[in-house]
Amino acid sequence: MNIIAAVDRNWGIGYRGRLLVSIPNDQRHFREETIGKVVVLGRRTLQTFPQGLPLQGRRNIILSRDKGYQVKGATVLHSVEELLREVEKYPPEEVYCIGGESVYEELLPYCDTAHITKIDQAYEADAHFPNLDRDPEWEVTADSDELTYFDIAYTFMKYERKKSDKIAVPER
Repeated sequence: MNIIAAVDRNWGIGYRGRLLVSIPNDQRHFREETIGKVVVLGRRTLQTFPQGLPLQGRRNIILSRDKGYQVKGATVLHSVEELLREVEKYPPEEVYCIGGESVYEELLPYCDTAHITKIDQAYEADAHFPNLDRDPEWEVTADSDELTYFDIAYTFMKYERKKSDKIAVPER
C-alpha cells in the first residue's frame, strides 16, 4: 500500500481542518498518482473536499468509527481489519492512503511506499504526519530537484520501507 502527503519542515500536514498550503503542482502530482486507483481516507478528510464528496475517478474507501455513517459513491468501513480485507482485492501499488493524521498513523505500518511532498517552510500546524526521516524502517529512494511556487520551495520525495536483511531459516 502507498501513502501520500504534503508535509512542512516539521512534518505538519494541516491546521484547523485545512491543508497548510496549496501548491498547484503538488495537487497535479497527487491527482496523477491517485487517478484510477483506490484512495483510503478518514471521514474528516472527506469533509474538507469540495461539497464533502468523494474524489472522482478513484475508488474511495472512507474509514469511520460511526457505524451509521454512509457516503454516496464510496465504501465506508469501520476498522483497520475491515480495510485490510477490502484492499486485498486490489494490487497493493494501486492503494493510496491519503489522510488525515489518524488514518496516516493507523495505516503507515501497512504501507511500503510513501510519496511525500516536502515543503521547505514551517507553518502553524495541529495535524502531523509521522517523521519518516527519523524512522529507521524508511529510506529515501527518489527525490526531485527543488521546485518553487512563488516563495515556497518544495521537493517530491519517495520513501520506501527498508527490506529486511534477515534471511528466514526454516525450522527443523
